[in-house]
Order: sequence, then structure tokens, then C-alpha cells
Amino acid sequence: MRNFEIEGDWNRDGAVCVRGAFGPDLVELATAAIDANLADLSPLAKRASADTDGAFVEDFCNWQRIPEIEQLIRTSPGAEIAAHLTGSSTIRLYHDHMLTKEPGTEQRTPWHQDQPYYNVDGMQNASMWLPVDPVPKASSLEFVAGTHLGPWYLPRTFLDGVAKWFPEGALEEFPDIDEAVASAENDWRIVSWELEPGDAVFFHFLTVHGAAGMPGPGRRRVLSVRFLGDDMVHAPRPWTTSPPFEGLADELSAGAPLEHSLFPVLLG
Repeated sequence: MRNFEIEGDWNRDGAVCVRGAFGPDLVELATAAIDANLADLSPLAKRASADTDGAFVEDFCNWQRIPEIEQLIRTSPGAEIAAHLTGSSTIRLYHDHMLTKEPGTEQRTPWHQDQPYYNVDGMQNASMWLPVDPVPKASSLEFVAGTHLGPWYLPRTFLDGVAKWFPEGALEEFPDIDEAVASAENDWRIVSWELEPGDAVFFHFLTVHGAAGMPGPGRRRVLSVRFLGDDMVHAPRPWTTSPPFEGLADELSAGAPLEHSLFPVLLG
């Protein structure tokens, strides 16, 4: 792998910061990708903040219709970094995820894990979180170090806390992480980084994370890409996952490798 500057310990914490891996041309391409997505939202797009609270806009799975997103995914070092971190010989794309917090967005993104929302299982995975705007530490992603090792916590909707995925009681409820950290009742560590355009954060699908709002004056535009490593397999659910992959369960059985055109090989 190229000599990237990695801050943090992937195996211990489940999250690292990679400094300066994305040059100005790639940051410009990512910016164009995000702006093209914001100008043409898909049916999967949603607002994840209250109507009176700035605007936190998300969209998913647009690489096949927005050329700049596919170009960024295929030409950036993201897959190479994911392979290094996960120890994988092959990396597939899982999906892209655009996240934009406009100035004045006060609502916090609550603590959550990503993998319980998904239709995949396995440990060799990584999310790339690539901002194209400077991100002060106060508004950056925060991670609870080591939580990629489990357990799984019950996923809920961000705005109203509804268990739309696993049924109530099926998984552990989230503890009050903020209170526990503030009172030093356990040995949890919160890790986060101030980021400049060109930096990226990589984290495991199970690492518990959250973020504060974006009070301003700047925006926080991010293109996130989810990568699948060697041991990742299909895990069909009896409910609609986020993002959904309609009809995939008719083509791939439970436990099958994700050998499908929706998940192209990026490396290996």
C-alpha cells in the first residue's frame, strides 16, 4: 500500500483517520459528486433533521446514475485503504452515501451502529467518510473505541426512535453513552478528528458513532463509501433494510458471497 498517514489503531478502536490521501483533484471530484447528488436527489433521499432545524440531507446508492460518484469510487485510494485496514485481498463496493449538514443544523446524529441496518454480515468491512469542507472537531464524527467487537445494539430511526428493523427486544438497547463517559463509569474512549479536505475517516460497520450538529457558518458535505472485504456475505432480512436492495434475496441466498453487479469488485 502507498505510504498513507494513518492516525489511530484499526484493530483496537475500529476507526482511524487517514491524512491527505485524497489530493485536490479527488476533493474537487467528490465536491462535484455531492453537488450533483444534491441537485438530483433519488427516491431514497431523506431529511434526517427536524423541519425547523437547518437541514441534514442523506441519499444512498447513486453511483450508477451519477458519473462523478462512480469515478470517485473507482479512482480514489479508498478501496486500497479498506483492503489494508481489513486485511482483505478483494474489496467490493457496498454502496455510496451522501450526507450534507447545512449551517444551522442543531440536531445531533444519535449514537448508532451501521451494520444492524444492513443486509450483510461479516467482520471485514470499512466505511470511508470523506468531507469536502473543513470539519471542526466539535462537528466531526465521534466513535466509541472498540465497539466494533460487539455487541450489536438495536437500530432505531434518528428522528423518532422507532425500531423499524430488528423487533423491539431483539438486541440490546443503547446505554447512555454520554452520561457514562461524563461520569467515568466505564473505560469507554471517544475518538474523533478535526478534518481538512483531503483527509478521510475509515470505520467499521459496527463501530458506535454519532456527531453533533453544524451550527455554522460552514457546511459539512460528505461522501461516504461502504466497502466489503473477503468475509462479507449476504444476510437477507424479513424487513426493509437501509438502504434497501429490492429483489436481491431472490438472487442471492443467505450466507452467499456478494457476487453481484450491484457490488462491483474495486480491488483484487
